[in-house]
Amino acid sequence: MLLLIALSNTAFHLWNAERGPDGWHPVDGSALDSGVQFAMIIGLDMRINPLFAFLFGYGMMWIHQRQLAAGADSGTAVRLLRRRGLWLMVFGAAHALLLMAGDIVAYYGLLSLLMCWLFVRRPDRVLVRRCWIGLGLMLLWVAVAALPYLVDGFDTGGGPAEPSHEAYGAHQSDWASAAGTRAVTHLIVGYVGPFAALRSGTFVVFVLGMLAARHRVLEEPWRHLRLLRGTAVAGLALGWLGPLPLALAHVGALDLSDAMVSDLGPLVALRDATGQAGGLGYVAVLALLSHALVTRGAHRSRPVVAVSAVGKRSLSCYFAHSLLFAPLLAAWGLGVGEHLGSATMLLAGAGVWLVTVAGAYAFELRGRRGPLEVLLRRLMYGRAASSAVRQPVSDGRTDRSVQCGTPVPQQGSGDAGP
Repeated sequence: MLLLIALSNTAFHLWNAERGPDGWHPVDGSALDSGVQFAMIIGLDMRINPLFAFLFGYGMMWIHQRQLAAGADSGTAVRLLRRRGLWLMVFGAAHALLLMAGDIVAYYGLLSLLMCWLFVRRPDRVLVRRCWIGLGLMLLWVAVAALPYLVDGFDTGGGPAEPSHEAYGAHQSDWASAAGTRAVTHLIVGYVGPFAALRSGTFVVFVLGMLAARHRVLEEPWRHLRLLRGTAVAGLALGWLGPLPLALAHVGALDLSDAMVSDLGPLVALRDATGQAGGLGYVAVLALLSHALVTRGAHRSRPVVAVSAVGKRSLSCYFAHSLLFAPLLAAWGLGVGEHLGSATMLLAGAGVWLVTVAGAYAFELRGRRGPLEVLLRRLMYGRAASSAVRQPVSDGRTDRSVQCGTPVPQQGSGDAGP
């Protein structure tokens, strides 16, 4: 997930590129750049946030269930989740002000507060009913976006959106000015966006994650193989076909008006709506892959242990992306983003992720948590709970945290991260 987030965020940093009507991907560059843009529109754009939303909802319900199993009452568990959500909002605000306006930690911190209030203690039937309502609202949103184009002679007045780098301050050479731009954008993304999510597919995927946690879908994938396989096939089919017209128009294979492919146009609405299905498809694929690795005993290999180490330190590694990206690529830093295209920027994103893998693996070998995980746990539980509880592992081959073919979280092994 963090690799996909790093790749999907690369467009922020191409601050000298000419943008398309949706304000997101460049329209200049080589044929290879166009191919990368096509693939990103199909496979990444608005497909990774739903994956994150599902896992965030899953982790939130997992913490609640874990607290109940440990003897806490539901009120105590909910208060813990609220404290976690508030601190994630603080972390996200600092992240946006210092480095990246497109922070999603504060967004999900606020959304988790709303979910605590609305859904954590509700029975399954209520969650299922709200998912159907949310799905209906999402389809209505797509229909409203498409309706003007079905009325002959209707003038939408649509036009190109603001280029993404201008909203995120990557093009500003002065750090203080860029911080001001990031602060304004963060207010919209971090504190208005979660309320919009209640009527969009993101809300549905979040609640589905909570439902899945109650039924231990990711912990016990062998009990849900039919569900996971069906979700993988249907989710990826919808997730990849939905943005296909937008991707074809972007690379010039379809001749469509700017209004059709603008930020408020029907093709962008279709991309976003089908992205929810795509995110669920990715969750299912990763769950099936994890099950296959465990079944074959490959989960103890060094590469898998290294990637798992990133997952245990997801908050630290996510923030490390920006710590590596921003000073290198932004105009107020070294400004390298001015000279890169979509393809070379994608390589930069993969390189940044690999650096975090190496760092997380080094922490894993020493039995240490990530620094932000330690801080968040201390703020949530108090000083005693933030200490390390795992012994160092020499190469990941003797890790006993996997039993019966499924990862078993150890006491405090990472339940404070996103």
